[in-house]
Order: sequence, then C-alpha cells, then structure tokens
Amino acid sequence: MTEPFGARWSSWDDAGIEDLTVRWDNGGWTAEGEVGGVDVHYVIRMSEFWEVRQFLLFRDMQEPDLWLARDRFGRWGEVNGAIRADLAGCEDLSLACTPFTHTIPLRRLGLAIGADVAVTAAHVDVETLGVVPVRRHYTRLGEHRWRVESDGATEEWDTDERWVAHDLPGRFRRLG
Repeated sequence: MTEPFGARWSSWDDAGIEDLTVRWDNGGWTAEGEVGGVDVHYVIRMSEFWEVRQFLLFRDMQEPDLWLARDRFGRWGEVNGAIRADLAGCEDLSLACTPFTHTIPLRRLGLAIGADVAVTAAHVDVETLGVVPVRRHYTRLGEHRWRVESDGATEEWDTDERWVAHDLPGRFRRLG
C-alpha cells in the first residue's frame, strides 16, 4: 500500500496543531510535519520497510537547523559527515512534539497482537537540537491498541488502519 496519507493533531492544551503528510517517494516513505506552537517543520525519509534514513528539522531558517542520516550500516551522522557514535544502536527517531514517530517502529516491526519489543530511538529535543538515545518498550495490546513504556512513563493509545495514533491522552488529540 503506497497511497499518500495524512493526519492532524492538536496538542492536548490546544497550544498547537500539527499537519502530517506521508507519501511514497523514490522507493521509500517521506513524512513531513508542520507543528504549530513549537513552530517546527520536519522531514523524515524512510526505506520501503520504514527504516529511518534521513531526518531534517527546520525551525526558523530556510536550511535545516538539524540534519541527521543513517548509512547502510545503521550509523548515524550529521550533514558534515561526522559520525554520531553516541547514537549507535538507535533504529528509530523520536520527537516529543508529534505522535507520528511512534508509527515508524510499529510499521517497521509489524508485531502480532500480544507481542512486545524494546527499541532504541534517537530522541531529538526541538528546542536545544540535542539528540540522545532513549529506550522504548512497545506492546501490541489489540488490533489497533498499543502501549509504550519509556523513562518510567506508560502510555496507551489506539491507531488507525495505517498504525497512526489517534489520541495520546494528556498529549495529543487527533483531529483528522
């Protein structure tokens, strides 16, 4: 299934709206999100199997404020070619300003109901541009129901048929 799709969320406190578009592009997936409130635009390029290949974050410039990419060996690097050894083992990407980054491991892993897995993601702070590894434990509770545990917090939410989150209670409300 390679048809484009999208979603729209509001932050729980209505401080910002995100518009997301995901499309099939050059043999892989490209996700673009515009997030109000924090005023960022992100682009995530993934393989056909939902493996993160490139991430760009724009805040207030025409050029990306942050650019990260993974090579074919899974190493993360920056635009200047510097390898980020501190991100070794990170398979996924995490942004607190969007629920979409949960979709990436869900689609990539394709877990059966009742199955669970721990993953490591490169977590990007959109204010400081800091990037650190975070561990997440995903459990598929039902056809469209998920639980994630990370940093001592637990969240449960439902997804649509493309495994894109509906509401994340206390954080995001799906608008469309």
